[in-house]
Amino acid sequence: MSSRDRKKAALQHKLQQLRAVTNSSALNRASIIVDASKHIEELKHKVEGVNTELENTESSSSQLPMVSVETLERGFLINVFSERNCPGMLVAILEAFEELGLDVLDARVSCEDTFQLEAVGGESEDNESIDAQVVKQTVLQAIRNIE
Repeated sequence: MSSRDRKKAALQHKLQQLRAVTNSSALNRASIIVDASKHIEELKHKVEGVNTELENTESSSSQLPMVSVETLERGFLINVFSERNCPGMLVAILEAFEELGLDVLDARVSCEDTFQLEAVGGESEDNESIDAQVVKQTVLQAIRNIE
């Protein structure tokens, strides 16, 4: 087989692969390439849409603080993280704890560029049982009230 025949066979093979990848029903080279071009444009639009959606998700999630609450034997482990620190955030969270009847048993806080709080809140003796979801929602509402 000559070099020219091998190149022609390789090109034909690549065109068939391109046809398969793009789900083209075209038979000639020009039509396969046009279909591939359209397919690439569709993929570009999909990627742009996904990137836009990702940016929107990141910007909305970066504005809201992340709050997680884990139930302990007698209380809760509360973690709060926000990319920006707002004046009064710590006070608002501590007031929310007080409103819920939680005593702060142990806490670590960083309030420089970001806000980070890890606290163990214990339920008071005279307090009825509180749900972790209630703690989370109360802390989030306290933060929203100061923003």
